[in-house]
Amino acid sequence: MTPLIHEPFLERAQEAPERLAVTLDDAELTYGELERQSRRIAATLLEHGARPGDRVCLFVAKSPDAVAAMLGCLRAGCVYVPIDLGSPPARLRLIVEAADPRFVLAAGAAGEAFAQVRDAAPSAEVLELSRGEPDDRELPAVELDAASPAHILFTSGSTGTPKGVVITHGNVATFVEWANGYFGLSPEDRVSGHAPFHFDLSTFDVFGALSAGAELHLVPPAANLLPRDLAALIERRQLTQWFSVPSVFAYMDKLRAVPESGFASLRRIIWCGDVLPTPVLRSWMIRHPHATFTNLYGPTEATIASSYHTLEAVPPDDTSAVPIGVGCGGEELLVLDEALQPVGAGVVGDLYIAGAGLSPGYWRDAEKTAAAFLADPRGEGRIYRTGDLARREDDGLVYFVGRSDSQIKSRGHRIELGEVESAANTLSQVREVAVVAVDASDFEGKAICCAWAPSEHAPDGERLRAELQPLLPSYMLPSRWLRLPSLPKNPNGKIDRRRVRELFEEAARAEAADGGAAPATRSG
Repeated sequence: MTPLIHEPFLERAQEAPERLAVTLDDAELTYGELERQSRRIAATLLEHGARPGDRVCLFVAKSPDAVAAMLGCLRAGCVYVPIDLGSPPARLRLIVEAADPRFVLAAGAAGEAFAQVRDAAPSAEVLELSRGEPDDRELPAVELDAASPAHILFTSGSTGTPKGVVITHGNVATFVEWANGYFGLSPEDRVSGHAPFHFDLSTFDVFGALSAGAELHLVPPAANLLPRDLAALIERRQLTQWFSVPSVFAYMDKLRAVPESGFASLRRIIWCGDVLPTPVLRSWMIRHPHATFTNLYGPTEATIASSYHTLEAVPPDDTSAVPIGVGCGGEELLVLDEALQPVGAGVVGDLYIAGAGLSPGYWRDAEKTAAAFLADPRGEGRIYRTGDLARREDDGLVYFVGRSDSQIKSRGHRIELGEVESAANTLSQVREVAVVAVDASDFEGKAICCAWAPSEHAPDGERLRAELQPLLPSYMLPSRWLRLPSLPKNPNGKIDRRRVRELFEEAARAEAADGGAAPATRSG
C-alpha cells in the first residue's frame, strides 16, 4: 500500500532519533527533534480546528523549521502551500487569494510578507511558527489516503494568474519509492537541498532524504549568487548527492568553481527542469568519473519527474544529444500526433505523460484541468499534455526536442511568457507589447525579450524594467528590450511573434558582429 508521504520519516525518526535530519548553516534538527517539532505544529493546527484538506500557506524562509512546518501540516491532514517569498506583493496576493487558506504559518521576517497581502485571506488564522517546548502528546488519527492532497504548488499561468497544481500523497510516495530504490539512498547519504520549497524539485530533496534516513543539507539561497560558495558547501558537507536545475551546473562550470579533480564525495549527480548543455555535462563527467549522472524530466503536473536516463559514458562530443530516457516506475512517456496516435520511431510528436504521477489537476480550475489532462486514448486513465515536442528512437529512448507553445524554461524556472506579457500590458506608457524567448549564449538557456510600442511617452527598456519589477519575480523579468513604432502583424491582424523573435535575433547578431553582447535595451 502506498504510504502517506510523511510516514516513512516517522519510521526513520523512531529507528534513529539522534541522527541528523536537516541542516542549514548553523541550524539543524535531528530526526527526533524534527519529529517532535512537527508533532507540536500538527497538534497546534488540530487544536485550532484544522480538518483534512484545509490549506495552510507557509510564509517561512528556507530552513529546518520550514521542513518541520511541512511535516506538521501533513500530520494534521492539511495541505501545505509553500510561498515564494521573493515574489512581489501583487503576485503573492494572487496566490494567497487562490489558495484560500484556513491557516497561515508565519515565521520571523517572512511573516511581514504576509502582512502586506493580509487582505487576500481575511478569514485565515495566522499562527506564529516557533520551536517552543517539545510536545509528547499523541496525535489523534487523521483520515487520509493516497488520493488525499499533500500540497499545492503555484506555477506561472498564461493569463497572468498563477496556477495551483494539486499534488497528492500517492503522487509523491510513488516517485520517492521508485527514486530511492533506483538511486540507492541510505542513511549514509548526505543529500543537497538546492531548490526552493515552492519548486517541485525540492519535494524529492525533502521526502527522498527523510524517507531514507539520510541527511538533508539545505543550500542557502545566497549561495546561488556565488558558485564558489556552492562548491565550498559540497566540500564542507561532503555531499554524496547533488540535485539541481542545469543552470547551476553551467554557472559553476563557467566560473571555474568545479575542482579539476571534481568533488570526491559526490556519488550521484542529478538534474531536472531544463536541458543541460552537453559541453557542460561533458566537463562535469570528465571531472567526476566516480559518479553517476542522471537526467530527469517531468513537469510539476506529473510530480517531480516522469522519466530518467543515466549516462553510461561521457558523450563523445559537444553536439551529442542526451535523451530524457524512459518512464520512471509507474510512469510512461507517449509521443503522439494530433489525433493522439503514436508516431513512428524518429518522428517528432507531442509529448504526453501517463501514470501514477499525474496530478488530479489545477486547484479550483476545471477548465484548465480538462484542457491539459485528457482521457487516455488507449482506454482507462488519463494523459497529460506537456506542451513539449519529442521523438522516440529505435532503442526506445525519448529525446526532448523543444516547446510547442509559449511556455519556457529559464534557469530552471518554468515561465509562461503570457504572464510576463500580461504584466507588461498593465503599464500605462505601453500601447502594445509582445514577449518572446530566444536562445541565450550563457547559462540562462532562454532569454526573455520584450518588444513594445509606446503610447504617449517613449521610455527606455531600463525604465520599463523598473516599473515591471514590482509585478513579477526577478527571474521572470525580460533581459532584452526593443522599442518599435508598432509591432509587426500577420495577415490576420495579430502580432507576428515569429517576426518579433527574428528582430531580437538580428539585433543579437549585429551586436556580436560589433564585438559586443546583445543589448539590454534598443530602439527601432
